[in-house]
Amino acid sequence: MKASQRIETLLGGGDDGWGVFLKARRMIADGTPVTELTIGEHDIRTAAPILQDMHRAAMGGHTGYAAVPGTDSLRDTVAARVQSATGVPTSRANVMITPGGQAALFAAHMAVIDPGDTALYIDPYYATYPGTLRGASARPVAIKARAEDAFQPRAEAIAAVAPGAKSLLVNSPNNPTGVVYSAATMDGIAQVAREHDLWIISDEVYDSQIWEGSHISPRALPGMVERTLVVGSMSKSHAMTGSRIGWVVGPEAIIAHLTNLATHTTYGVPGFIQDAAEFALGLGADFEAEVAEPFRRRRALAQNLLATQNTVGLIPSAGAMYLMLDIRSTGLSGEDFALALLDAHHIAVMPGESFGAAAAGHLRVAMTIDDDRFIDALRTLCSFAAQHAA
Repeated sequence: MKASQRIETLLGGGDDGWGVFLKARRMIADGTPVTELTIGEHDIRTAAPILQDMHRAAMGGHTGYAAVPGTDSLRDTVAARVQSATGVPTSRANVMITPGGQAALFAAHMAVIDPGDTALYIDPYYATYPGTLRGASARPVAIKARAEDAFQPRAEAIAAVAPGAKSLLVNSPNNPTGVVYSAATMDGIAQVAREHDLWIISDEVYDSQIWEGSHISPRALPGMVERTLVVGSMSKSHAMTGSRIGWVVGPEAIIAHLTNLATHTTYGVPGFIQDAAEFALGLGADFEAEVAEPFRRRRALAQNLLATQNTVGLIPSAGAMYLMLDIRSTGLSGEDFALALLDAHHIAVMPGESFGAAAAGHLRVAMTIDDDRFIDALRTLCSFAAQHAA
């Protein structure tokens, strides 16, 4: 028997960019210590008060089927958070709770894509984006942002491939680059969307990690509220990666359709996890800033270190928990450099090529270990690069 073409072609013939990460995990399983700077996993665990509230909710009996679009109180809380941040009127009818941001990305595309439709996305991109689009039976088309533009996507590049497309997936603050899209960039994206009748699916899971400038949601721009679906998550803002809870915010009619989709797929999110998410959001912006602070601090440490050498370049990072490093001066691809660094020094980073052709010759470094080990690893990486450049 043969699997479906959708499943067989999900990765487009590749490994979804996880080769170096998987090799590092095999080394660890074999007993070799590895310094991991690969995935966006906090070096702190979910805060005890959140877990205690989750336990309270579970022991209190909220363990049966929960409302499929989410509990009314959590949807109200998410709506209030989004409205406060953007100024756009938002109610529970605009919110559906999902099992994490990844499920929200898939659901959002299922809501607006028909089989064979062209779905656009920006390169560099989070590694799951192309597979998510293929899983929704779309035809993925990447739009290159350029390192020379600090990976800010150009409106004219989007417009060149927009005719006939159905959607555009954007991500700011951006994974993998750490770039926060400027007001000019967002205005350009919105203009192209209006002119070419595109849905915008905006992945905003890093909106609480802004180091410079400000986060702009395309949903808040003129003429965009009815053509934008926003993906959010508790994973990054509250260190709740394993709890798998996120949301889609969008027009009321689309949320109603997504509720039907969830009824036939996930059947919602456990109630005790939703209660804990509501409690966590109630801790406010100060708590989110506390979760984000280690990455702000490590970014500053990295900037100071990288300023002392001229082999490894730093793409201007204004948000998220990653740095994008330019190692083209070594003459190595990002993948070759990452594999060599792993073999020589047992330091694991993600090759830029894992995130698209535009990031070739770059590395993504996750700032997810304690300060001293992070700087030691970065210092070793720079020394290793200098040896190859020489």
